[in-house]
Amino acid sequence: MTLTKRPTPATTFPQLAELLGSSDRNYVAGRWVGAASKETFEVINPADAREVLGRFPASDERDVVAAIEAAEAASASWRRTPAPKRATIVLQAITLLKERSEALAQALTWEAGKALAEARVEVARGIAAMEYLAGEGRRMAGQTIPSEQPGMAAYTLRRPLGVVAVITPWNFPFAIPAWKLAPALVTGNTVVLKPAEQTPVCAALIVQAFHEAGLPAGVLNMVNGDGNVGAKLVAHPTVKAITFTGSTAVGKAINQAAAARLAKVQLELGGKNAAIVCADADLDLAAREVTAGAWGSCGQRCTATSRVLVEKAIVKAFTEKLLAIAPTMRVGAGLEDGSVVGPLINQEGLDKVEHYMATARSEGLTVACGGARPDGELAHGYFFQPTLLTGATPRNTVAKEEIFGPVLTLIEFDTLDQALEIANDVTYGLSSAIFTKDVSKVYRYQEEIESGLLHVNCPTVFSEVHLPFGGLKDSGFGGREMGPTVVDFYTEWQTMYLKHGV
Repeated sequence: MTLTKRPTPATTFPQLAELLGSSDRNYVAGRWVGAASKETFEVINPADAREVLGRFPASDERDVVAAIEAAEAASASWRRTPAPKRATIVLQAITLLKERSEALAQALTWEAGKALAEARVEVARGIAAMEYLAGEGRRMAGQTIPSEQPGMAAYTLRRPLGVVAVITPWNFPFAIPAWKLAPALVTGNTVVLKPAEQTPVCAALIVQAFHEAGLPAGVLNMVNGDGNVGAKLVAHPTVKAITFTGSTAVGKAINQAAAARLAKVQLELGGKNAAIVCADADLDLAAREVTAGAWGSCGQRCTATSRVLVEKAIVKAFTEKLLAIAPTMRVGAGLEDGSVVGPLINQEGLDKVEHYMATARSEGLTVACGGARPDGELAHGYFFQPTLLTGATPRNTVAKEEIFGPVLTLIEFDTLDQALEIANDVTYGLSSAIFTKDVSKVYRYQEEIESGLLHVNCPTVFSEVHLPFGGLKDSGFGGREMGPTVVDFYTEWQTMYLKHGV
């Protein structure tokens, strides 16, 4: 396996070739600039760690301050721009992104390792989210409310927060920046974006689209770098709100730092999502949906199906169906035809999965399939086979902790009440699913499950851009993303009393 069998994104997308040919790829006050330190970091191809895709600025505090100051300087003018006009600029950026969607998908696959089919879905979903959220420019209404007093009018209105920090992860390097930036900008905030250092390419291409769409200088800024850059953004007193998607540990640290100065936070964090398969379920459907949720995107989704809870009467039959699907999920570079499961993002991610495999074996679990890295040419990338662990109990480490890799743990149950207890017995509460034909079980599940996203006969990874997205417990805090409630985070309410006839 090599990446030379088809043109690289840089050869089919001139903007990307230019992007990777320069290290001046912070975006501050309407211009592409380098880091003040002149230091850079490498972006590595996860499908072949021997390939350096490009270099990006390793920002320091001077770069963060410059970006925040640019956003603050642009804030007053952008806030006064009518919301429908702000939305028009967002829509123009969407038009450009649509025109480039195939090249964007290739770039996403190149830097994040996803199978190209999955990358195309992500780009389409990110653009769909932006289209929906751009509509908030004409929907961002308040209310007129009757007053108790004669001659008094009372109404509410929304106002933007000011400077917002947007800190995004590597596992959805196009969609998550897209669905955070659109509502932040439409509601009248200015933004400093800090993408994950593993995947800055897609973020830069989104910013470039906004630049070409005519977004005023300073309204959107981007600084590249590691977690220290994010920490500087979180700590800066000018930043009024932080929206973050990433690990629960980092999210908690952000919340603590922001709380000290009463900044708003929106946190989308980890998951340990369970799919419950009842004996009356369509087992072929359940097996397809569970494996897609567990092994798709190499398991690197916060909504991935990490545990499958199977009623004892069907454990043997359902396990056989899972094992029959595993060989069909071809492991390979995302740009290679036929690849279904791409690589993990980096060596750290690979080491983490191998650590959990060693732990599972030490605790007596059976590796029913997978459980190792592939060899040959794939050994140059961060690949890991789709893995099924059986013989687990709810107390096993792999049944409790987020692995973030293509590892599915099977746990048996006797009754639905027991399955719900097992599903809820983790610190996370992002997504879940049940597979059954019994509507009474569906309503029991709805009443008892502790997750923000619920699915019946569909995978834990499913969501739509016009519905709220987010989790409970350690999976989320500070308000939902997407859907009609998203503007609640990016705005604050004002209540006005107007006495007339005086």
